[in-house]
Amino acid sequence: MNRFARATAAAFAVAVLPASVSLAAPSGAAPAAAVAPVSSRIHVSTAFALPGNRVYPEGITIDHRTGDFYVASYEDGSVYRLTRGRRVAEVFLPAGADGRRTANGVRADRAGRLWVCDSSSGVSVYDIGTRRLLARFVVPGTAAKFVNDVAVAPNGDAYVTDSARSVVYRVTPRDVARGGRADLRARFDLGDAVEEHAAGELTLNGIVADPSGRYLLTVDMTGGDLYRLDVASGAVRKVALEGGDLRHADGLELQGGRLWAVHNLDNAISRWRVGNDGAAARRERREASPALELPTTVARSHGTLYVVRSQFDKGGPLGAGVPRIPFSVAAVRGL
Repeated sequence: MNRFARATAAAFAVAVLPASVSLAAPSGAAPAAAVAPVSSRIHVSTAFALPGNRVYPEGITIDHRTGDFYVASYEDGSVYRLTRGRRVAEVFLPAGADGRRTANGVRADRAGRLWVCDSSSGVSVYDIGTRRLLARFVVPGTAAKFVNDVAVAPNGDAYVTDSARSVVYRVTPRDVARGGRADLRARFDLGDAVEEHAAGELTLNGIVADPSGRYLLTVDMTGGDLYRLDVASGAVRKVALEGGDLRHADGLELQGGRLWAVHNLDNAISRWRVGNDGAAARRERREASPALELPTTVARSHGTLYVVRSQFDKGGPLGAGVPRIPFSVAAVRGL
């Protein structure tokens, strides 16, 4: 079992999942054991497929300039692209390219760049048009690291979470312009802010940028807390959550004052109303379905949520078994 599996399994070991309620899953889907209660108010279908028998996807992003989707494979570092009019994605960046061992968080920015996180090392930045590697940023030192997700602020600064060190790194457009290889520099250290966890448990996971550029929101997947990071001052504060928590939360999406979070082992998605300049959030809904197949990330476009079905628990880093082929991204409507 690799370090991801050990750390993630430890983080999820305390999960007690309620009995499921029947909901029709996509044709051929493997049955899911013990998931949160299922709502009939959402509709889950397959948006598109990913080629390969061991994809185990983790991240997703939309290039809003073109409408193309990019999906990252945790298994081997491949990045897939789905263009308009297609139902099966193509390989955009091949496995192992530029030394990538894994690929999880991905983000397409307004400047036509694709940011790809490698949990074992750092983040790489590509020109989408040419697929050329522009720059690579690595975590310094020998301490444990787990580079997880990335958000890009309106000014072009990128923020990257490290789930092992409980820090958020920052990369500026000037850093990218220098090219080559450089160390990541921590902008926010949440070591004293997140609650104390057992050794090896993962903390910070998904991260999103406020459209105004004032703050970031990032989640502690083990503690269930959400944190507001002030871009200008560097201040860190816990967001006041009403109506629930964000335990097991993975990828986040923030649009129009609402925050969506996928809860991986719960096979669930929650929606929150964010107010008071990011200082508070109220849970509006939480829905679940075994058809989400251990969701890890979410992107939203034209009212539809596109959710990565990782299947990590079916022969992947979180368990034995046989995954449903092809791997796919779900379209979730009604939330």
